[in-house]
Amino acid sequence: MPPPCAFPVDIGAPHSSAEIQFGHVQRPTHTNTSWEAARFEVYGHRWVHIGEPGYGVAVINDSTYGHDVSRTVREDGGTTTTVRLSLVRAPRVPDPEADQGRHRFTYALLPGAGVEDAVAEGYALNLPLRVADAAGAPGPVVSVQGEGVTVEAVKLADDESGDVVVRLYESRGGRATGVLTTGFPLVEAGITDLLERPLASAATDGDGVAVTLRPFEVQTLRLSRRS
Repeated sequence: MPPPCAFPVDIGAPHSSAEIQFGHVQRPTHTNTSWEAARFEVYGHRWVHIGEPGYGVAVINDSTYGHDVSRTVREDGGTTTTVRLSLVRAPRVPDPEADQGRHRFTYALLPGAGVEDAVAEGYALNLPLRVADAAGAPGPVVSVQGEGVTVEAVKLADDESGDVVVRLYESRGGRATGVLTTGFPLVEAGITDLLERPLASAATDGDGVAVTLRPFEVQTLRLSRRS
């Protein structure tokens, strides 16, 4: 087994926040009940965040989804909250030799982070920037302004019409408003379901689309381009 990977920090965090698809879940860091003690491992896709009012820390990774978050009271009266990564599973069944051999891991500690910082840096670690020639590099297909409004996917419509489909969500757990701007001439925009079937029209202003989201709401926009 590899040595444990643990980050003890001087934070009195009552709960941890761990990313899931299109949002995050919170789990207590204490074990006051047998149910809480049994849930010793927290799943998290790209990041786990712990914090107290005014300061937080995030542990970011690209492939290690199991985390153990616990807290202890020190002799000086302060609280230490420890985030540990489950680097390998190593189960005995059905393969008694699972997870043996050489492994490589990528993870990072982000001090002074809020949940929005963890979201941004989680994407940056998993989707690093690609270097291109500035003279021939195209501009972004879409860009978004607005705290908590996060673009998850950009693709062409399945019906091969040439329309652009953008899936975004609210990532902080609160209501959010913003503007999505296209890098191409926009004719019209609409809100669809996950199967790209129309639900409602979206308000536009030139090449901008107004976005309003409830906490953790997933929204799909269909954008028609000028030919």
